Amino acid sequence: MYDIIIVGGGPAGSTLARLVGDRFRVLLLEKRSFTEDMGFIGQKCCGGLLDPDAQRMLARFGIGIPKDVLMSPQLFAVRTIDIKNRIERYYQRHYINIDRNAFDRWLVSIVPPGVTVIDGCIYRSCEDKDGYISVRFSQDGREYEEKAKLLVGADGAFSGIRRQCFGHLPSPKLYICIQEWYRAGGGSRNYYGAIFDDDITDFYSWTIPKEDRIILGSALAPGSDALRKFGELKSRLRDHGFDFGAPMTRHGAYLCRPLSTGQVCEGSRRIALVGEAAGFISPSSAEGISYAFRSALALARALEDGIDDCMARYRKNLQTLKRNILLKNLKCPAMYNRSLRKLAMRSGLLSIDVVE
Repeated sequence: MYDIIIVGGGPAGSTLARLVGDRFRVLLLEKRSFTEDMGFIGQKCCGGLLDPDAQRMLARFGIGIPKDVLMSPQLFAVRTIDIKNRIERYYQRHYINIDRNAFDRWLVSIVPPGVTVIDGCIYRSCEDKDGYISVRFSQDGREYEEKAKLLVGADGAFSGIRRQCFGHLPSPKLYICIQEWYRAGGGSRNYYGAIFDDDITDFYSWTIPKEDRIILGSALAPGSDALRKFGELKSRLRDHGFDFGAPMTRHGAYLCRPLSTGQVCEGSRRIALVGEAAGFISPSSAEGISYAFRSALALARALEDGIDDCMARYRKNLQTLKRNILLKNLKCPAMYNRSLRKLAMRSGLLSIDVVE
């Protein structure tokens, strides 16, 4: 029997394994293969940028990013495009540009050697039994079952553990993220593009340069209309200097945006949720890596006094993070209300002049 089984080897799951792996017997399950380099074709549907909050967490952990995880260019400006209001502004902000799959592989590589890592496997189900959790998963067509005192769901926005065990509780608003990769062409200068268009989405879209390529992504309402709206977004961006050409590849994934702290679920009894599985993601920007780090740290600290009653300590440790979600939601109207966004951008407050 394991002390802890963690489902999901992204930033939340691997960070938790690293922080507690020397004190507990830990099994880490991940559906991707960390032994294969899939290149940009196999990239996770993620912009692959570390914002200042994520950078701050890496500083707190005392770890630095190896150079083979980095991608050029490093970004120091956000080009904000409001299509409906016909306004553009540039804002200074520093992002670290990374290869997201290489980043996740690196995070797993630095977990303690005592942690058992099984990749290329699929979580199937769990059952809370007398004194332990039974976890079933499959790998290469074979079914397996392991037991643990604590199950941790770090399995992302569309968490199977959350849907199975806490599906009756309020959920964050669901989006489908579509992201395409192109050869860098017109419009693909060295900035992060944040695009607002109420006809496309009530959230936002983005462009991110990656080496000799560029990503175009958008968080869209799920449904049959999503691809049409994504195509309309590409068409409208031509008026802003973008020439995407034919896509090299396309990725899709769910995104869950918490519109209130009541949509965050940290788990209960012998099941804890961290990162996006719990609903920890910025409701204003969809940034999730810093929240993955912070929620993993909160659970690791709760486990310092053992697994028994750790959930009560975990909830207490999450209060600051929940307040952060609340404050980000208070910020949203200035970004996502068309009239308020127009006033903010027209004022030019905090914007910079770009000399090209």
